[in-house]
Amino acid sequence: MVESKPAGGASDLTLRALQQRIRQQEILAELGVAALQGASFDTLLADTARLTAEGLRAEFCKVLEYIPADNELLVRAGVGWHAGIVGTARIGADLASPAGFALRTGKPVISNHLENEERFRTPEILRQHGIHRAMNVILQGDGRPFGVLPFGVLEVDSRSEDEFVEHDLAFLQGTANILGMAIERDRHEHNLKAALERHQVLLKEMNHRVKNSLMIVSSMLQLQGSAVGDPALTAHLEEASHRVSAVAKAHDQLFHGSDIESMDLGKYVETICKDLDASVAHCVIHADVQHEIEISTDRAISAALIVNELITNAAKYAYKDKPGGKIWIAVAGVGKDKLSISVRDEGAGLPPDFDLKKPKGLGMRIITAFVKQLAGTLETHARNPGTEFVITIPR
Repeated sequence: MVESKPAGGASDLTLRALQQRIRQQEILAELGVAALQGASFDTLLADTARLTAEGLRAEFCKVLEYIPADNELLVRAGVGWHAGIVGTARIGADLASPAGFALRTGKPVISNHLENEERFRTPEILRQHGIHRAMNVILQGDGRPFGVLPFGVLEVDSRSEDEFVEHDLAFLQGTANILGMAIERDRHEHNLKAALERHQVLLKEMNHRVKNSLMIVSSMLQLQGSAVGDPALTAHLEEASHRVSAVAKAHDQLFHGSDIESMDLGKYVETICKDLDASVAHCVIHADVQHEIEISTDRAISAALIVNELITNAAKYAYKDKPGGKIWIAVAGVGKDKLSISVRDEGAGLPPDFDLKKPKGLGMRIITAFVKQLAGTLETHARNPGTEFVITIPR
């Protein structure tokens, strides 16, 4: 009976050790899943500290973030520490501290008897908590070569008189590797977000500058038209100015909007109509547009140029400079996948020889070219008085 007790005690120790190793593997799997599922960075730090301490049956664990400017390690997350430690306390990152040694050399540190340690000084935070032993491994990150500044150190501490062994170090390194991959993912996400924000700023600035340049061109065309001394050429230059201005308004809307790939066609056409209403003094333009019809920017510009040409033609030919002419513009959705643009007047109507298939004027050639580009259809309707042009295009 006496001889059987040691055997039973050894068996219990072996079973206890086996159960601990199984739990450590479960913890590594749990942390891996949390990292892959995109747990928030702070949550992952806190969970790593808590589960690492549990897996090593230790009372304390902390994630130390390296602060290069101060050459110190900040307690970023932890478990077991007095209030006011996590997020505030710092320790030296030099070779004379266990964590600093791990940080500087990339080598793990096991110290089972801090009170007798001659390699390092014992940090004050460990003295205050009565800690006897500690293990430290570097948080280098996945794929980061040594020499690139690491995130910091993962440290586990205990008051007990037991000893950390190589199996414990393997588990601690495993948790550090998982956390390191999450740290790299977080860094990459921040870098990508910063690059995307910078890209958006540059695109907005580009649209702003393009708009300004086009407005300068539009103004120059108007000035040239005023100075040329030829009424026919003046009219052509003014029409060209309106076309350039219509494109400029698109870049202005892109600059003020949050999306550079699509535009609200209704708002864009509304802006074009307001500009033309001011420049076509003898006509009154009424816009009835449906908002929130989002189409790609290129298609929106083409559609707006069609509207610009139709309004210009109505003012030029339907009313022949007679004051008081009215032009109606409508933009509306047609079903789920199409939209309709109509421009109507109460003027003289189309000439007898008008043929959509063989347009003669530059304005109508521009209109039919853009309608074809948009894979749309163009119809004319006599309204007695006046004419209505109806364009239907896919969204």
